[in-house]
Amino acid sequence: MSNLTIISSQKNWLEQDAVIQLEKLSTLPGVVRVAGLPDLHPGKTPVGCSIITEDIIYPHLIGNDIGCGMSIYNTSIEKRKVKADKLIKKLESITSFKEIELPDDLGADLTSSPLGQSLGTIGGGNHFAEFQEVNEILDEDLFKSLGFDKGQITLLVHSGSRGLGQAILDESIRLYEAQKGLSVGSDEARDYLSRHDEAVKWALINRDMITYRILKVVGANTEYERLLDSCHNSITIKEQGQSQAYIHRKGATPSDIGAVVIPGSRGSLTYLVKPKGNAEESCYSLAHGAGRKWERSLCKARLQGKYTRESIKSTVFKGRVICNDYNLLFEEAPEAYKNINTVIQSLLDFGLIDIIATFKPILTYKA
Repeated sequence: MSNLTIISSQKNWLEQDAVIQLEKLSTLPGVVRVAGLPDLHPGKTPVGCSIITEDIIYPHLIGNDIGCGMSIYNTSIEKRKVKADKLIKKLESITSFKEIELPDDLGADLTSSPLGQSLGTIGGGNHFAEFQEVNEILDEDLFKSLGFDKGQITLLVHSGSRGLGQAILDESIRLYEAQKGLSVGSDEARDYLSRHDEAVKWALINRDMITYRILKVVGANTEYERLLDSCHNSITIKEQGQSQAYIHRKGATPSDIGAVVIPGSRGSLTYLVKPKGNAEESCYSLAHGAGRKWERSLCKARLQGKYTRESIKSTVFKGRVICNDYNLLFEEAPEAYKNINTVIQSLLDFGLIDIIATFKPILTYKA
């Protein structure tokens, strides 16, 4: 019986290369279950998957951005008073995030951060910070119990451990040949997991510091409230009877931590969902977003006839994108991603979620 499950209502929608990659990973020693999620797409290792092992861990399966994830915050900005033009003007005035001093009352010694000068910066690729407003609420009671307020603007931050995760992965491969797997209980595995946990911790602090800086720039109250956080590149340990399972997530949101957010591209809705159903079938994971549809190198050639330098900074929701990298605007265009509504529908069809609410973008900031 196969230990691989593809969580998608439209399997022909997924790239065959990614499915083949997953099939190969499912045969690795110690792998007991593999799930391909509806945002699955190929990479050095497939993105949008969760892999459970016993007695062995594989650092390369979660990749180089250990701790990458998403946090959503309440802000003091009221929906009825928000002036997008003012937010845009203030954020466009930033020449470098590093100019904005970090707080000295964090409760953690920022000078000890292994992220160095990168602490509190977003990074490139698909990382972003986005002001959002409520679009629709489907479960009012749960929405309120989670701390959300439909009258307030939220800030969603997607970022990771910056260069730290890359350094940890490179060193584990150089010292331990970790791509071949590390035996649980070995000194090599303990060393990797200790450094992994440190990267996860600092990636979360990094998201907090990004939030602090953005709120400070726009003149909002910097005493933010983090409502939810989910890490989608990590190894977590789950007790299963007398044994331990090691859940490797690469671009996958945990389904065993309560409510989570699943955003689409900058031109689509973000979904706030409640996990449910057969979590084991999906390796205790959900999609973490829309998933790439096009390779980055193809985007500009395909889209530059459709957009001007200005129009590519606007979204169908009349939102605005601030990004000083013209090529990145094309690489991260909504057309380069799968349809988030189809991703969410697959999770609904498999009985893995209930939708609590949706949010729409007001302003997306990319480095």
